[in-house]
Amino acid sequence: MTSYQAFHKRSIEDRNGFWGEQAELIHWNKKPEQIYDFSKPPFVKWFVGGETNLCYNAVDRHAETNPDGKALVYISTETNEEKTYSFAELRTEVMRMAAIYQALGVKKGDRVLIYMPMIAEAAFAMLACARIGAIHSVVFGGFASHSLATRIDDAKPTVIVSADAGMRGGRPVPYKHLLDEAISLAEHKPAAVLMVNRGLDTEMNVVAGRDVDYATLRAQHINADVPVTWVESSEPSYILYTSGTTGKPKGVQRDTGGYAVALAASMKHIYCGNPGETFFSTSDIGWVVGHSYIIYGPLIAGMATIMYEGTPLRPDAGIWWKICEEQQVTVMFSAPTAIRVLKKQDPAFLKKYDLSRLRALYCAGEPMDETSHQWMMDELGIPVIDHYWQTETGWAMLSLMPGVEKQGVQLGSPGFPVYGYDVRLFRDDGSECGPNEKGIVGVVPPLPPGCLSTVWGDDKRFVSTYFTLFQEPLVYSSFDWGIKDDAGYYKILGRTDDVINVAGHRLGTREIEEAVQAHPAIAEVAVVGVADQLKGQMPMAFAVVKDPASVDTPEKVAELEKAVMKIVDGSLGAIARPARVHFISGLPKTRSGKMLRRSIQALAEGRDPGDLTTIEDPSTLEQIRAALVAK
Repeated sequence: MTSYQAFHKRSIEDRNGFWGEQAELIHWNKKPEQIYDFSKPPFVKWFVGGETNLCYNAVDRHAETNPDGKALVYISTETNEEKTYSFAELRTEVMRMAAIYQALGVKKGDRVLIYMPMIAEAAFAMLACARIGAIHSVVFGGFASHSLATRIDDAKPTVIVSADAGMRGGRPVPYKHLLDEAISLAEHKPAAVLMVNRGLDTEMNVVAGRDVDYATLRAQHINADVPVTWVESSEPSYILYTSGTTGKPKGVQRDTGGYAVALAASMKHIYCGNPGETFFSTSDIGWVVGHSYIIYGPLIAGMATIMYEGTPLRPDAGIWWKICEEQQVTVMFSAPTAIRVLKKQDPAFLKKYDLSRLRALYCAGEPMDETSHQWMMDELGIPVIDHYWQTETGWAMLSLMPGVEKQGVQLGSPGFPVYGYDVRLFRDDGSECGPNEKGIVGVVPPLPPGCLSTVWGDDKRFVSTYFTLFQEPLVYSSFDWGIKDDAGYYKILGRTDDVINVAGHRLGTREIEEAVQAHPAIAEVAVVGVADQLKGQMPMAFAVVKDPASVDTPEKVAELEKAVMKIVDGSLGAIARPARVHFISGLPKTRSGKMLRRSIQALAEGRDPGDLTTIEDPSTLEQIRAALVAK
């Protein structure tokens, strides 16, 4: 097996040779004429002149060689539905959806906005866009009308695909009224709205002349035969708006050929997924993980992919492991937040199922704390590989790569720079950091295949957002703090805009969170910087305790708070000590598990917490308000 160092070095020093070899992992209708063109930095084009199609690589080529092979498994613990599609059946459904698009006037290069729950039709909708050369823009289901309207105006979709409702915690979450309001707010009006009616919203409004029923049109195109549209490698495949944007939304634009190659290579070198096996990502198609590792990556590799509608706790905390056993999952992908949720449940749920086929669990989305990392590895008895990437990159920047070389897991670390990424750490002045020195994680361009090619409709914003923090050399900024140890392992310390400046001392919230969580009574914690007249900012911690009885009296609260602060003092020094540690039973998160730290900070400073339409449990905000008043 090639050593990681040699593999990575070649990917940087011999891009033509390295990526030329990786390009052989996918099907090309026309081979590339040039591996990459970096003549206009920081813009780069990959596999110039090559013609391919994401849908063909994900579906058709496997339908031709393995038509009965398992491709898509839709499981809903909300509606108690389960359906498996073979590659041949998936191709048939995708062609029906593609024929519907064409009947509604969608052409190559047109945009289709997808506002859908985690149902099989959402996968058909995405793949059908790729099939005919249209550009999809998936917006997380249930997003607020105003946020949806800004994305409609930016993407200008010909057609919007939606459903009457999603399901969460056994309750319908209606979508249509939010979509109707968004369209009324938007200046751009779609030609048609394609609705999948699940029968969950009996009061759904139907707009005559605009809204069309999916089941009706599907029946009309039941025998559809829609050939793939071959596109040049650099043509856009989709737009995905980054979370947390304000004002004009920022649409990450992804290419086609580079993305296909990047995903195919990652399935081989990072995830070690093989044709005929099953991949289970617990994410949502509204996020980048859902694009890369629910829809495209596993299917490109010839694997079955699981599309799951539900929570990790319904009907009980063993549901994910039950799915792993029944579907013979070999590779799983989740988030650190989910692990911390499961850590609070009875460990018997993990022992109940046969997980012998599961080789590794991968996590991304936020930094992994060492305690949860160790717990999950102990419970599963397999590698739990934390890895780091962004919506912008489309796939991992830092990871262990067991398909290249067996590398040891280091708790709390996402590993090493992935092949193709020239990752370095930079000081504020642009100079490079040494070992064990905190700096900003940057990538010296060209960015490898699969990363964003630009910001949709705004090349200037692409440059000004990502390539102006450092000029000499030109560097892509991740806006994340990191540190690298003597062995080369990286650790992510949080966003550069999550840095707390306490009396001139710069403190990463992630570092303080790690220290607080070192106390055995703490299950989970969020630390935010709160305005302080004397010191500028002070850290404030909101901690979830494992046992509510540990804080059921004022005396116990005071004792635990004192003990937590003592640990922080010993780990980071008194300067990092939180002004307060508030003990609550849950932290506010989106439905995909992302912590709403900005909202927590706003509440702590007496400000409006902002758009909370994606929050999983609104009661957690009330707990924070109550805790702040009580102190």
